[in-house]
Amino acid sequence: MSRTDGARFLDRTSPPHIATLILLSMLSALTLNMFLPSLPAMAEYFGTDYHFMQLSVAIYFAVNAVLQIIIGPLSDRFGRRPVMLASIAIFVVATIGCVLATHIATFMVFRMMQAAIVSGMALSRASVRDVLGASDAASRIGYVTMGMAIGPMVAPAFGGFLEQIWGWQATFVVLTVLGILSFVLAYCDMGETHHDRSATMSAQLREYPELLSARRFWSYALAAAFSAGAFFAYLGGAPYVGTVIYGLSPEVLGIFFGAPSVGYLVGNGLAGRYSSRVGINRMIIAGGLIATAAILVMLLIFLGGQGSALVFFGSMTFVGLGNGLLIPNATSGFMGVRPHLTGSASGLGGAVMIGGGAVLSGTAGSILTPGTGADPLLWMMLTSSVLSVLCGAYTIRRERQITG
Repeated sequence: MSRTDGARFLDRTSPPHIATLILLSMLSALTLNMFLPSLPAMAEYFGTDYHFMQLSVAIYFAVNAVLQIIIGPLSDRFGRRPVMLASIAIFVVATIGCVLATHIATFMVFRMMQAAIVSGMALSRASVRDVLGASDAASRIGYVTMGMAIGPMVAPAFGGFLEQIWGWQATFVVLTVLGILSFVLAYCDMGETHHDRSATMSAQLREYPELLSARRFWSYALAAAFSAGAFFAYLGGAPYVGTVIYGLSPEVLGIFFGAPSVGYLVGNGLAGRYSSRVGINRMIIAGGLIATAAILVMLLIFLGGQGSALVFFGSMTFVGLGNGLLIPNATSGFMGVRPHLTGSASGLGGAVMIGGGAVLSGTAGSILTPGTGADPLLWMMLTSSVLSVLCGAYTIRRERQITG
């Protein structure tokens, strides 16, 4: 993906350039949360209540998870390039459908189809792992997932601005344009990286139990899932905390909402720089401890009656930092357990992360009321983050058993 990987920008006969993978990951992340500040306006437009509209976030996560399970084996069988291009094309059609929707059911159908863009995350990771070893891949994945950090950092503020000026549909118009540009970029630059393919899909699927029975795969995947789970719970509950509990406007909420992405961006940069030197397991533990400490301090401040919007969103910067250290390393870990199943591992591991996120996001959105404040959300996030540390510790123990 760099010059040492043989990548030549805009040459589809070579591996994709790192910049292309970052941009494709960024589009996946933009689609996730760019429209969140517009949820109240969309609920009014479609004549439904806010909590039902908020379910579009959780359902999107669920479809995202299912698609990753399918996309991974498909890319192992047919290659990363054709699956990526097909997914982006579906995304463009679905986003146009969201713009034109006049009924909530129609919007929900097209919103679920938008989840095809998850290939931008899943296959970017797999493409990196195809050509690099575990520690080097963790460093490179750290850079790739910067797109996932930059996207959520700017998307809510940009989406809130678009909604205020032109209405909620403007967000999906912009996503349509970005989807078309991404298709052109992927077509011109994304060369194939997976050449050792199964003869048939049935042969590919017969190898799946080998991955499912690998305990190290699950410990890495669950470490990533629980770490991401704290962020997904935040996605489900933060709009309510910001707008209902603290009365923030869509523009201000959009700015505050990107706080964890600032930390995530820094964490990704550190992972990119140091993972190959420090090792993926140590980086996983370090990231989990940083995120857990940040949530614990935030919870203690709220329990002491000093909670505020600034404390809530500011503390999430450090949660993002921990996630930025942990997730690229855990991702490289679960894709490397069975190298011949890299795409399947990327899809299944991503599905575990997103599926857990769907549950936590939906739960967080439903348990918050003005009477409870933000405390239930903080407890949920703390539990998820502690579990990520425990999974990381189990991974180290399991590796010692194998090598001992």
